[in-house]
Amino acid sequence: MFVDDAHITVCAGRGGNGICSFRREMFVPRGGPDGGDGGNGGDIIMTASHRLTTLLDLRYQNHYEAQDGRAGGGSNCTGRSGEDLTIVVPVGTIIYDDQTDETLADFIEDGQTTIIAHGGRGGKGNSNFATSVNRVPTKCTPGTPGEERTLRLELKLLADVGLVGFPNAGKSTLIAAISAARPKIADYPFTTLIPNLGVVRWGSDRSFVVADIPGLIEGAHEGKGLGVQFLRHIERTAFLLHLIDVSEWASDDPVVGFETLRRELAAYDGELAKRPFAVVPTKIDVLGTSERLTQLKTYCRLNGHPCLPISAATNKGLDDLIAYLEKQIARARTTPCETSS
Repeated sequence: MFVDDAHITVCAGRGGNGICSFRREMFVPRGGPDGGDGGNGGDIIMTASHRLTTLLDLRYQNHYEAQDGRAGGGSNCTGRSGEDLTIVVPVGTIIYDDQTDETLADFIEDGQTTIIAHGGRGGKGNSNFATSVNRVPTKCTPGTPGEERTLRLELKLLADVGLVGFPNAGKSTLIAAISAARPKIADYPFTTLIPNLGVVRWGSDRSFVVADIPGLIEGAHEGKGLGVQFLRHIERTAFLLHLIDVSEWASDDPVVGFETLRRELAAYDGELAKRPFAVVPTKIDVLGTSERLTQLKTYCRLNGHPCLPISAATNKGLDDLIAYLEKQIARARTTPCETSS
């Protein structure tokens, strides 16, 4: 089950209390204060791991508490500090404070770690308050409470290329043809219900990641269909591919379809609509007449949009597409563009 958002409550440990104590020992007639400090409460720590791909675990367990610190003891013994609690999340997770909407952490690297809630400080024992004029202090302080937060977690997949298109445009077939990903493929719309990632390798040691999201429909930014729910997963991509079905079975005008996609992206996030992109006419192995493909290619030429026709089923045009993406990704990595967080 793919889960890309969750709400949890975290509570760091409370500091242990300091105590009031006096030495009671044989042959020590003037013992004096020896109350120890309380231990610090445990922190709530979050760390990112590439081994996880979903926030499913946090959907079922949504309350986390770190261990409290222990109270101090006599003979100036400090109480034991509470153990920290570590929560592991997938790489690409953003942590928000649900009350203030402040971004607390953005995990973009494996092993990245941050303290989300700090534990309380241990209280002071009475030995800390002894002075030359107050040799028998009876004052001690309690431990402070740990931070408590309500958090909102959002997962945004990390990919170089994002595939955007209407349902049944051939996105899943393409990602399966150029990578080892095996998404569900069928001859009906809305086959893809969750985002898929595929790693495309070129050369001996280079690769890039492609993200396939569920198909958009007109009005997606108003809550129609599934696509807008997953558009966050292409916010970090450096390059977009707009897949347009130009086969004889397609009912929509290809140019109108492309312009509709662009409007939906702009309505969702204006910055996303400014991202570099290319148009990919798909299913050219079942063209029938080439009228639809010619219409779309002419439109792209007049507007200066790169156009790369393919057939993922027969692998036609895939080598040219991968070679083109290699250049775009290499350029983006040497001159990083600003992407939405």
